[in-house]
Amino acid sequence: MSVSELKERHVAAIETVNSLREQLKQKRRLLLDTDIAGYAREQGRNPVSFGPTDLVCCRILQGHTGKVYSLDWTPEKNKIVSASQDGRLIVWNALTSQKTHAIKLPCAWVMTCAFSPAGQSVACGGLDSVCSIFNLNSPTDKDGNLTVSRMLSGHKGYVSSCQYVPDEDTHLITSSGDKTCVLWDITTGLRTSVFGGEFQSGHTADVLSVSISRSNSRMFVSGSCDSTARLWDTRVASRAVRTFHGHEGDVNTVKFFPDGNRFGTGSDDGTCRLFDVRTGHQLQVFYQQHGDDEIPHVTSIAFSISGRLLFVGYSNGDCYVWDTLLAEVVLNLGSMHNSSHEARISCLGLSADGSALCTGSWDTNLKIWAFGGHRKII
Repeated sequence: MSVSELKERHVAAIETVNSLREQLKQKRRLLLDTDIAGYAREQGRNPVSFGPTDLVCCRILQGHTGKVYSLDWTPEKNKIVSASQDGRLIVWNALTSQKTHAIKLPCAWVMTCAFSPAGQSVACGGLDSVCSIFNLNSPTDKDGNLTVSRMLSGHKGYVSSCQYVPDEDTHLITSSGDKTCVLWDITTGLRTSVFGGEFQSGHTADVLSVSISRSNSRMFVSGSCDSTARLWDTRVASRAVRTFHGHEGDVNTVKFFPDGNRFGTGSDDGTCRLFDVRTGHQLQVFYQQHGDDEIPHVTSIAFSISGRLLFVGYSNGDCYVWDTLLAEVVLNLGSMHNSSHEARISCLGLSADGSALCTGSWDTNLKIWAFGGHRKII
């Protein structure tokens, strides 16, 4: 077979795939006769109401000299770790705003960070393609810096996201620009499983985010530049359990719903979506119409303890609080006078007890928002 014939067959195959993809999209639209918000309105449900003092900025964490890219809360205590373009990890006391650790990184181009479940270690990764572990109780070197206690090497692209397996200080999952996710044994520093890569059911572009289910730590979801999210079982690395379509841009962030049966996604297409793990169906789209032509990208998402609220950070500095039941914006932290960030919100996260939200921005600051007034934690 000649090269020209191979090219023709390749073009024809691509056209067939695109045609089938479009047919699948049309079939899904026919199945989606309603969504959660439509059903809730039929039942006469009302959106959550917020007063001016119900969610207020109570702390500003200042100390980074570069863009903040990632943050994470400790599961139990009130501590936050943040990663910045200034090449440092800072561990903060969220109650006092004081820094407990400032860790100088081997590679300044850090993209992600995470606290271990016990809060004794932090992990980070970035353009060096390595996930570095720091033990916060280790002695410092002569320059006062913490040394790396473990380096997890094996990715062939940048490390975009990392998360410890819930209730396990010895295992974590990373995602990477090499199109794979990896489950690591931190004790040995070795890869336990690789998800994707040479397997056909894996992502076809950079993987940007992972989220592990708290109700079943064997299940995790990943979001990718291929516009899909995929559900994985750590016991079966050879294939994804399910692939979720719908987005029309990079899936920058994924987060499991509190009950573990659903998960949310956020994308460059400006939308967040809620998917059902069991059926594979899209349950809801969260999209706010903007006046200008440019659609702000979704950078980070987090659910409240009950799942009734969805906190969403955008590239234009907005931070919307969505009512997940009615798909309505009930508050925009980005429009609050003297409290909003001055640049892109790159990351956000909710404290373990759900009482506080932390946002990180390219303006180099982190802000802690707490429920106040008569508002109960939702």
